[in-house]
Amino acid sequence: MAAATGFLAEAAAAADTADMAGSTGSAQTSSGNSKGHYKPPFKFAMGGVPLGNEFEVVTDKDAYATIEAAWNAGVRYYDMAPWYGLGLAERRYGNFLHNKNRSEYVLSTKVGKLLKASKTAKNKEYFPFSPSPNDVIYDYTASGVRRSIEDSLQRLGIDSIDIAFVHDISSDNKYLPTPWLEQFEIARKGAFPELTRMREEGLIKGWGIGVNTPEPIMRLLEVADPDVCLLASQYSLIDHKNALNQVFPAARAKNVSFVIGSALNAGFISGSPRYNYGKQSYEIPAAFIEKRRKLRDVAANHGVDLRTAALQFSAAPDVASALVVGCKSEQQILADYTSMQTKIPAEFWADLKAQNLIEQNAPVSQMTPAGV
Repeated sequence: MAAATGFLAEAAAAADTADMAGSTGSAQTSSGNSKGHYKPPFKFAMGGVPLGNEFEVVTDKDAYATIEAAWNAGVRYYDMAPWYGLGLAERRYGNFLHNKNRSEYVLSTKVGKLLKASKTAKNKEYFPFSPSPNDVIYDYTASGVRRSIEDSLQRLGIDSIDIAFVHDISSDNKYLPTPWLEQFEIARKGAFPELTRMREEGLIKGWGIGVNTPEPIMRLLEVADPDVCLLASQYSLIDHKNALNQVFPAARAKNVSFVIGSALNAGFISGSPRYNYGKQSYEIPAAFIEKRRKLRDVAANHGVDLRTAALQFSAAPDVASALVVGCKSEQQILADYTSMQTKIPAEFWADLKAQNLIEQNAPVSQMTPAGV
């Protein structure tokens, strides 16, 4: 096992001290489930993709105003990654959060992609709108994830991370240096057991993987002991059948929960001309466009905001420990946060099921505000 250095060594010592003092801040707290698996204590999270300039330029001024608006509204869970803007999102969040009491908020980030500044970096190939000078080095080894967390802590300017997601170890990631199954095997021998050790040491509270496809999650549940996974682009009003009937039961059996991402399919449900992520995101299947039209019609008939319904739908499953939304402006984060408090009539959901627009066994929100 790689030795903990710098921030990690200090964090381990602090965790040992806290344990001896009877602290409840370790991985197995009231935020865990009956098997001791950690679950984020907040149901609503703000994500980092837009503030990494994934889709367009967001100025530092607007980024900080968005984060501050989220904080002032009561958002206390933030999700980011080294990948988002190649360090830009972490730096922006850290610039705000490092001045806050660390015990007041939950933070998750990703591991598996190390950043290295280079004059010949291919950064514009990945993020044309980010000013980052960094290249990406994929590393799912034990030492790689230790290094990744150390680097993230330094970019963020904080002393601990709550959740580490092994990032994009999936068939849809075309940038992997070798086929995804080979990279997954590296992680099985390296990243997964190392993150379990880091959880036991108190350096993190929980870990899982963050992916856009189901196969890596199903495989992970067979070979490791994760707490919570980031399930992105797999459970929305547009597409949820496989997650509902295959992934969720498998995770439920292992007491693993999910942070649900891309409830709007990267904004598609609320009107964006793209579906999910990647260079082919603008090639939208006609069936999805038609389904969106039908969803809009039902929403209009019931006086329901479709974006609000989409967010609440993705947050409704019992295995959904949190919903993470990406926002580029104060208006967006406040609108999404408000949506989680909005009441939606049961007749709307019944109509969607009657028209087979959602699965008959899909859980839906009730006539009470969704918790945050």
